[in-house]
Amino acid sequence: MTTGMYLTQGLHRAARGTPHDTMTVCAQRVRTFVEVADRVSRLAAAFQALGARDGDRIAMLSLNSDRYSEYLLATLWAGAVVNPINIRLSAAEIAYSLRDSDTRILLIDDAFAPLLPELRSQFGDLATVIHSGDGETPAETLSYEELVAANDSVPDAQRGGSDLAGVFYTGGTSGHAKGVMLTHDNLMTSALGSLASGYFLTSGGPLLHAAPMFHLADLAIWLAQIIHGGTHVFIPAFRPDWVLDALQQHRVSDLLLVPTMVQMLVDEPSLPGYDTSSLQSVMYGGSPISAALLERAAQRLPTASFVQAYGMTEVSPVATLLAPQDHHDPALRTSGGRAAPHSEVRIVGDDDIELPRGDIGEIVVRGGHVMAGYWGKPEETAAALRDGWMHTGDAGYMNDRGYVFVVDRLKDMIVSGGENVYSVEVENALARHPAVATCAVIGVPDEQWGERVHAVVVLAAGHQAGGQDLADELREFCKSLIGGYKIPRSFDVVDALPLSAAGKVLKRELRAKYWAGADRSVG
Repeated sequence: MTTGMYLTQGLHRAARGTPHDTMTVCAQRVRTFVEVADRVSRLAAAFQALGARDGDRIAMLSLNSDRYSEYLLATLWAGAVVNPINIRLSAAEIAYSLRDSDTRILLIDDAFAPLLPELRSQFGDLATVIHSGDGETPAETLSYEELVAANDSVPDAQRGGSDLAGVFYTGGTSGHAKGVMLTHDNLMTSALGSLASGYFLTSGGPLLHAAPMFHLADLAIWLAQIIHGGTHVFIPAFRPDWVLDALQQHRVSDLLLVPTMVQMLVDEPSLPGYDTSSLQSVMYGGSPISAALLERAAQRLPTASFVQAYGMTEVSPVATLLAPQDHHDPALRTSGGRAAPHSEVRIVGDDDIELPRGDIGEIVVRGGHVMAGYWGKPEETAAALRDGWMHTGDAGYMNDRGYVFVVDRLKDMIVSGGENVYSVEVENALARHPAVATCAVIGVPDEQWGERVHAVVVLAAGHQAGGQDLADELREFCKSLIGGYKIPRSFDVVDALPLSAAGKVLKRELRAKYWAGADRSVG
């Protein structure tokens, strides 16, 4: 038992203080805090009966649902560690994360049950699979609801403080995903600090989970709502009409989206027919919001204010916040905001010494929200964490008022539709095709996705540029190796890549023609 903060605290508090208030709404299922607490304790008992011990990893591969929320709470209640799986990864990438983290229990819903045979073939040590969907329970899996019904409640293990709470796999510059280790204190620090801003969540208002729950951005807002003791409304995934239905039916006050989703929502033709007057706050991250989109959003969602969070998985995930009032200042709208209440941010040079305001350097972050490290990767941990500062790999500057502006990515990372894509992962996949001699992957502007993944390819001897046929062949080839959102949407075939004197590909030169005149230069 811990004396530090623990992630199930909010559930205990609400189950005692407001036991009969609604905690979760998912399709036709509505459950109170005391009902959820009972189900969570029974599911935790099932995990323990299945062999989960303190610190063991339990994974979930699923669309959004109330059961996803229960999985997160029950895993922690059992004393185990959550491992939410990115639903957009290929089976090979999922198997790698399960194998790397030595995860033996996996929960899977109807949408992803067809992947099970391939997952089992690639990771034979997967001991237990629990089916958390509403359809028929597949062979060689256990029923989620039967496990909840069959087990008696167990006390909360109350692991917390510096104990590991989750392993979150994120793309890697080495070509392999890294498991970011976050403690209870890390996640609680970020959630409490964000709430202390005063504009992170509406007190007492229902929160809609439309962004994917495997993503730490949604988990952060989920935890803040657990602390608040508010209602969670779930839809399986983002779809403009599903969001609008939920807003109107459940009088949702808070919504977390990425700018691509904001654009799709406000441009939805049916929007004027919905009552969205309950919506008070739209939180977003991944990239700044354009002036044109913000203007449309303000017109079509007139009751909502906007909050931007900048950060990364490694900082649990919030580093800076751009307040609602800052969105009305054109000079600040393209920034990531100022350091959140729990966060310390500075801009440093190659020598890690802080630079003068306005000078461009690397953005580094310090505080109780900074990760414990990368799972099984001490060298990469040491490279990222120096003197307590998380080196983000983002280049930026800070103005005289402390606002942080991101201008480039030192790690050649692309943000497409709110998802991080590391170019080296895509390059490694493309390079395995016999027609590719060498390649470089960059982000280029895209009206729908913010950035799209674009590949510049040099063909191997004997291969000719085949136009669309070659592009389709390369895309199909990549499908078995990397997640669909990482696959290049466009290609250029060139005779040679531009190289520096040291032989490094000059991606800035490749990006220049695409980003000239764009709102921002990040690519």
